[in-house]
Amino acid sequence: MKKKIYFLSFLLTLIVLAVSCTPPAADKTEAPRFITIDGPDLKAPDGSKFFIQGTNLGNWLNPEGYMFGFRRINSAQRIDQAFREMVGPDFTNQFWKKFKDNYITKEDIQYIKSTGANSIRLPFHYKLFTDEDYMGLTSAQDGFQRIDTLLAWCRESELYIILDMHDAPGGQTGDNIDDSYGYPWLMTSKESQDLFVEIWKKIADYYKNEPLILGYDLLNEPIATHFGDEIPELNKQLEPLYMRAVKAIREVDSNHIVLLGGAQWNSNFTVFTDSKFDDKIMYTCHRYWCDTMQANIQDFVDFRDSVNLPIYMGETGENTDEWISAWTRLMIKNNIGYHYWPYKKMTKTSCLVSIEAPENWDKIVEFVESPRLNYDEIRKARPDQKMAKEALLQLLENCKFGNCTKNPSYVKAIGLNP
Repeated sequence: MKKKIYFLSFLLTLIVLAVSCTPPAADKTEAPRFITIDGPDLKAPDGSKFFIQGTNLGNWLNPEGYMFGFRRINSAQRIDQAFREMVGPDFTNQFWKKFKDNYITKEDIQYIKSTGANSIRLPFHYKLFTDEDYMGLTSAQDGFQRIDTLLAWCRESELYIILDMHDAPGGQTGDNIDDSYGYPWLMTSKESQDLFVEIWKKIADYYKNEPLILGYDLLNEPIATHFGDEIPELNKQLEPLYMRAVKAIREVDSNHIVLLGGAQWNSNFTVFTDSKFDDKIMYTCHRYWCDTMQANIQDFVDFRDSVNLPIYMGETGENTDEWISAWTRLMIKNNIGYHYWPYKKMTKTSCLVSIEAPENWDKIVEFVESPRLNYDEIRKARPDQKMAKEALLQLLENCKFGNCTKNPSYVKAIGLNP
């Protein structure tokens, strides 16, 4: 009898110990950490409506010619080629590395936050996540390091980030803005598509638990309007490619919103047939150089209402303060959040801050824009080396935030406070 009592007592002790060592049940009421979708709106983690307002960090990780004052030479690879012909490969490599250090800094992010912006869009080149030659590096590109540093600054300033693949493998647009070869080869190349999907999956896996990333903007302005009778067939490739990329992303990341841009400069949304293939998608439109009447935004509103999902203006601007002010009011009225393009550029005031042109920059422009179809033309056009290098070094100083000029009337026009 005593043995039985001892055994029951021992068994009861084991049960008590097991219960006491069992971890508490997970708190099913834990607040969401990520921006989420609620019909046509976005919701902040606290449940309030989140209306996107901010700017694009254009030209930082995807140089564009016009922001340097160039016209004919207007994509990253062509600018790089011109600089190498002008001042040599070694100097050009060092220039790009320092350019990435100086063009956007913690001070820029602090200023953007001070205007009342709540988010930024970060255009990037796919090569930043490969071993391809780009912006001064020939291997081990620094895309993750650059975004990690930006995230640290944005964490301090409480700014959300949309990651935008502005330049995709093969080129998705077929114009200078995707740094491609004049055709949207991404739409016809399996190899380019495989790399596109692979890079997005790698990015999503790396940032899957980062709540400051609002979402992934898969492709900037796919399939330009230049391709005539080929456009319908090219357009047919877009949605399946998006679906394939989203499927890959969801294998590693179920947290983040994925943004899908329409064809023909993010303006044609008739290419989409299925808005329910994923439960965390929204759409992104772009529009420039039109009047500010309701008719010029109504197609986006109609599409948004038809799918009952958010749509936001990922790019707009490049106009007068008066136009921008009217366009901002129109977007707010129609519940379309926005990121104006761009945050910073040389000499122009249609941006939050302007960069002063260095001394003798006209000589740099003259060389870059000159005919250089053979080596003799390159030699004849090449400017004085000391002067050219000094101008490029001065640009690296001028683009620092402390040396830029704020444009308060523009900041007010985009609905923010200078």
